[in-house]
Amino acid sequence: MSRDVSRGSPYPLGATVEAAGTNFSLFSEHADSVSLCLFDSAQDPAPSETIPLPWQTAGVFHGFVSGIRPGQVYGYRVAGPWAPDRGHRFDSRKVLLDPYARAIAREARWDPSLYAYRANEYPDSAAVEQVLNGLDSARSAPLGVVVGPGTGDGVFDRPRTAWRDSVIYELHVRGFTKLHPDLAPVERGTYKGLGSEPVLEYLQGLGVTAVELLPVQHFVTEPRLRKLGLVNYWGYQPLAYFAPEPAYAGSKGLGAVDEFREMVRNFHRAGIEVILDVVFNHTGELGHDGPMLSFRGIDNATYYRLDPSDKRKYMNYTGCGNTFNTHHPAVLRLVLDSLRYWVETMGVDGFRFDLAATLGRTSEHFDRWAPLFAAIRQAPALQGAKLIAEPWDLKPEDGDQLGNFPRGWSEWNRCFRDDVRRYWMGHDSRGSALATRLAGSSDVFRYRRRRPQASINFVTSHDGFTLADLVTYERKRNDANGESGRDGEDWNHNWNCGAEGPDADPEILESRERMRRNLLATLLLSQGVPMLVAGDEFGRTQAGNNNAYCQDNATSWVDWNLAKEHPLAEFVRKLLRIRGAEAAFRRESFFEGAVDSETGRKDIAWIRPDGTEIPSSGWPSGGHECFGAEIAGSRGRRYLMLCNPTAECCGFQLPAVEWKLLFDTSIPDAGSDTLPSAAYEVGARSLVLLVSASLTP
Repeated sequence: MSRDVSRGSPYPLGATVEAAGTNFSLFSEHADSVSLCLFDSAQDPAPSETIPLPWQTAGVFHGFVSGIRPGQVYGYRVAGPWAPDRGHRFDSRKVLLDPYARAIAREARWDPSLYAYRANEYPDSAAVEQVLNGLDSARSAPLGVVVGPGTGDGVFDRPRTAWRDSVIYELHVRGFTKLHPDLAPVERGTYKGLGSEPVLEYLQGLGVTAVELLPVQHFVTEPRLRKLGLVNYWGYQPLAYFAPEPAYAGSKGLGAVDEFREMVRNFHRAGIEVILDVVFNHTGELGHDGPMLSFRGIDNATYYRLDPSDKRKYMNYTGCGNTFNTHHPAVLRLVLDSLRYWVETMGVDGFRFDLAATLGRTSEHFDRWAPLFAAIRQAPALQGAKLIAEPWDLKPEDGDQLGNFPRGWSEWNRCFRDDVRRYWMGHDSRGSALATRLAGSSDVFRYRRRRPQASINFVTSHDGFTLADLVTYERKRNDANGESGRDGEDWNHNWNCGAEGPDADPEILESRERMRRNLLATLLLSQGVPMLVAGDEFGRTQAGNNNAYCQDNATSWVDWNLAKEHPLAEFVRKLLRIRGAEAAFRRESFFEGAVDSETGRKDIAWIRPDGTEIPSSGWPSGGHECFGAEIAGSRGRRYLMLCNPTAECCGFQLPAVEWKLLFDTSIPDAGSDTLPSAAYEVGARSLVLLVSASLTP
């Protein structure tokens, strides 16, 4: 059919529906020409129409096509020079996904037509070169679908939970719901299932205030995994930064957008915020021998950071083959447009930025006021969004940038993770290290005038052992990943409590339960923002796999049978009730050791087992394995946290106050009676919390 095509507008980028049709707009600074490919359906092997977009404004190819409505399937062909030595890899035979596609009509169907080789470019690629040059990718390329404005776009009743009150729960959309017994089979593994009443009731009852979703922007599985019969389960190979992952939707295409949006609204009605794990440091097009699906074929030299000494190669700060060029104005605009879209149109409340140190590299070195960070700070739509950095990347010289992000950002605190593990596992039981983490990691964040909420405290995350496995295995068991056990972290600061694997005698099993209670209590009662991982509260295991990124199976799925009346889950609920009821565990400023004029007590005092105070001048060399923290609470309350990481009991002399036991990790069913004496014996490898008996919460 013949369509009217007019000049249209270069902005906004992407496919924008209007009354008479749709405006299409694509940025390519170095392309010679761009053609719009329209498909009658996602199953079609070739476009039904190919429409040149001859109008170009400042590197943006654009045109208005009459009669195009929501649901239209489309892609682009982009022509330009094939000059890898100058960074250009244009190939007009490739059908490419619009970087601004709001929904995915068809995922990539892997075959040689998708690769970015040219004959004789790479001698080690001869097997592929023989079949590549004559292939058209139209039948296999990923395709977008035109999305129109939806009912209620941008209308979200957000919880707007303050950072100090936040408790984050990291989960995987599919893995969290795949085995949920109270969901219909069609809802399991979907956005709809995640936003369902049984799931929301569980999260509300647990006491979390935000879910942090592993990547939900459309991603791909790398060919290596496909050959092994595996998938990129975690989703850290992004391709479309505006489109929700269709594999998690009950209905595809346009339906995925509506389903995601409704899930967010349901979370908000439950008082829970939604934070997305976003991956702007690299894309799923991988290295020079990867596929050409979108950015590489649209404008390789713009979208990727190339090696200045050899532009055929990519800078690889990410370990994934390429680095997204967020310092180019067009790429920076894409990232900002994506963030605004997920906040304004999809309703999310914040973002956790994967390998965020890469986003701050203006040249070789990290700049806390890199263009992207400065632009985010100035974007009005993002002012209320929660911003979390994974503050490292794979650059050997300065890959760790913990504490160096701008004010207004929070950061995953690996020092908290490592020091808490080392203390309780017996690898390094310096009380001074644990005390610093309990108090909010002022050594990391205070010097830039940041607050305790800059620290995202975690003991486990998706990347590594689960909490149960952390105290069950000393050796990772990753053979199922197809990398001969080479993948995954080797230094985990873990301890199996005396036997390797789940089969152990009752004494060892009890020790593991106590260790988990210690770790959870430390996490949830420290200053900063705690992050739990889905299922850790009831013993989820990955059978020792500490890098289950490619395991879309029972290894990674949450086993809800474990959750039935699990005592550890009730312990977590209790800890979060204590945290929520007492502002002293959610301070907005660091402890000063200052004396309150009314009570005569310090805001915090560190004490030895004999009851004497550890001097403010610092902890003696060697520290104290066993120590206590006396914390001034609200309305004159006092809390006493007693820590014993040793294999023997440790007696503590208590300050001359009537104390009441809140919990003792060595006595899981202990009551909350007033203590009969001025001393308390803390069991081996245990943590105790007491509160002054008057005004007990």
